[in-house]
Amino acid sequence: MAAKVIVIGVGMVGEQIISILKERNLPMEWPPKVYATWEREEILSGERFHVQKLSADSFKGIDVALFAGKEGAKGASVSWRNCAEAAGVLCIDNGSDFRLDAEVPLVIPEINLDAIKPHHRFIASPNCSTIQMAMVLAPIRQAAGLRRVVVSTYQSVSGWGVSANNELRRQSAQALDSMDAIDFNPAIFPKPIAFNCIPQIDKFTEDGSTKEEMKMVLETRKILQDDRIAISATAVRVPVFVGHGESINIETERKLTATQAREVLSAFPGVMVIDQPNPVNLRQDPLERTYPTAEDIRKPDYQDAVLVGRIREDPTIDNGLNLWCVSDNLRKGAALNVIQIWEGLLKRGIR
Repeated sequence: MAAKVIVIGVGMVGEQIISILKERNLPMEWPPKVYATWEREEILSGERFHVQKLSADSFKGIDVALFAGKEGAKGASVSWRNCAEAAGVLCIDNGSDFRLDAEVPLVIPEINLDAIKPHHRFIASPNCSTIQMAMVLAPIRQAAGLRRVVVSTYQSVSGWGVSANNELRRQSAQALDSMDAIDFNPAIFPKPIAFNCIPQIDKFTEDGSTKEEMKMVLETRKILQDDRIAISATAVRVPVFVGHGESINIETERKLTATQAREVLSAFPGVMVIDQPNPVNLRQDPLERTYPTAEDIRKPDYQDAVLVGRIREDPTIDNGLNLWCVSDNLRKGAALNVIQIWEGLLKRGIR
């Protein structure tokens, strides 16, 4: 029987959820109903939707609720979770409100779908930068254990939302005219983002970290079920529209060569390794190798994967690896992961 699905939140992630639901031809009534904090008309994934104001009645007769976008990350699930669960709705939340709740599974389907039990009706999807890193760490941990991780992120502006993309476009035009004339909205970023890198994502914590960095630490430990992993993160916003990059230094418990790491990562679902001698050697360098960048996620074959390259051994420690990874923060980092959770539950007969 076709499921009745609602999408809550119509930001960039909400639109991606609708697009991916359409792509994957899931057993659901089409179109899904779309809700937000206020009523309006929206064009989402090329179709016109009447976005309705969310209320208690919105959950009556519904099978699945997908919380998405800014409206999903800023309190919608806090306000409506109990109402949805009381109505028997299966909820999958892209927001951050319940990720660290001990009673709520925090799930990346390729890694820990088993964390979801039949009684769970509310499931959290991790932060975009966490998903990307955990997809790399999980197979390496399985092969050689994990001792310590140091990660620096290069996160696109779309991680903040539509307003941030517009801010980058507007500021870039200003900067090309004069770098001295850039004005910015401090409610979006604390400094101009055009032709700049900002080592702050989200608010600061008492120890000088940011909330984004702490999400990566705490969420990764929860997903991998290992609080002993030492993780140090620095999150940086960069002037890229879509696609997060991460430079990751990994200390494993047992030796894993770069060649072995490539093999392990290549075999893991959802990960693609782009790290071999470059067949198109425009720079005439015999040692030139391929590697992924944010531009690659525009390609259909790559858009849903975590792309990994620059895999090499770290000679400064006994069991060290360095690598670089890239992923679409709006798809695998958010919308796709939410839908893959539902797909995984459907395959297990959990509705």
